[in-house]
Amino acid sequence: MKDLQYIKISKFSIQNGKTVDIQLSYQIFGQPIGDAPIVLVNHALTGNSTICGNEGWWNDLIGENKCIDTNFYSVLAFNIPGNGFDNKNENLIENYKDFTARTIAEIFYEGLKELNINELFAVIGGSVGGGIAWELAALQPDLIEHLIPIATDWKSTDWLIANCHIQDAILNNSSKPLEDARMHAMTLYRTPESLTSKFRRTKKSNALFNVESWFNYHGDALNARFNLSAYKLMNQILRTIDITRDRASFNEVVAKIKSSIHIVTINSDLFFKAEENWETYVDLKLIKDNVCISEIKSIHGHDAFLIEFAQLSKFLTPIFEARKESKYFELDCYKTRVTA
Repeated sequence: MKDLQYIKISKFSIQNGKTVDIQLSYQIFGQPIGDAPIVLVNHALTGNSTICGNEGWWNDLIGENKCIDTNFYSVLAFNIPGNGFDNKNENLIENYKDFTARTIAEIFYEGLKELNINELFAVIGGSVGGGIAWELAALQPDLIEHLIPIATDWKSTDWLIANCHIQDAILNNSSKPLEDARMHAMTLYRTPESLTSKFRRTKKSNALFNVESWFNYHGDALNARFNLSAYKLMNQILRTIDITRDRASFNEVVAKIKSSIHIVTINSDLFFKAEENWETYVDLKLIKDNVCISEIKSIHGHDAFLIEFAQLSKFLTPIFEARKESKYFELDCYKTRVTA
């Protein structure tokens, strides 16, 4: 966190019509901004801007000589305001109902402008981070060359909204809100098959199954490192993904998006269902040529985008390698012209 930087966004208008000052924190990895193609990485619900390095949560995908190669790319990651990563109480957000996924996309765009960034080679994000990527693409249709939403969709479905509603109730009514909400969420992030394969009804003691101990651990771990108001905010953002809200139809909105869209879904995802991602893909292909979809095969459900790195890298490497090869080709052509 020592490399955390800030952008102050003054008098930002939020959903209730009021204006607020936002402290948008971020980190940059790899090449300096302005010296290389820029990849924006949006973190998931309990994630943060430390995407690679010693404590990076996406180290298997991002780093030197990896799929998103920091030897070649500038990799930028914003913290969703109010996520509590900087441990500054003054930057927490208590009026979480006034924020949506689109609000966060608008804040990110303000941050990009402050950094003098007017084009992005790629925007990539998993789960709620992918939903924010969709919102940013709809907000600024000419900004992104490659939109890569992973384990997410362009809208929160009824199923997702229902689960976020339960999470909100737990967070506001439980005596142990963070622990209980996290344990409930874990039943959706994984699958019955994933838990069976991991635990097979083994016991930690006569009274406690290993699966129960594991859930307790995740609840306690989140409580130790996360903030209640941050969880409430992130849950609210997750339930409000919808690029068509107060706009036109889905077809009309996505027809304006210039990005090549690379959907990555998970066959066992209980949160953002694969069937819905495939439906989105079919709808997109009717109006856009530059769309593709890849499916991670896994028993681990929604969390597979944080587990199945070999499959994810296989799907994404061609996108990022093609840009590197294009750059080298341009340099070779330049050398040929100079020496001819």
